Amino acid sequence: MRKLLLSLGCLFFMAGLVIAGEVTLVKFDKEKKEVTVKEDDKEKTYKISDKTKFSSTDKDGKATEMTYEDAVKGLGNPKAGGKLKFDITVKDGEITEAKMKGKKK
Repeated sequence: MRKLLLSLGCLFFMAGLVIAGEVTLVKFDKEKKEVTVKEDDKEKTYKISDKTKFSSTDKDGKATEMTYEDAVKGLGNPKAGGKLKFDITVKDGEITEAKMKGKKK
């Protein structure tokens, strides 16, 4: 019984370390590799590392991997501020994964 409780406690602790959710882009600083997003009416700033994975999902739900340069085109677009919504996974103040919705071509 103690092992089960300890396992559940560890599970909930680890789930609290990684946060995932949909955010809205406020601003992107290409020089510092920082993204400021609005999440639940609060602005937060996260760092982008070399290990950050970017992907784009189409209307069918298929994900395709993106490069950092492709992601910068969307994040750095002046029209994207306040409008671009995407899902992020954060760990220790760094974005580990960002999933953006693809546009029609």
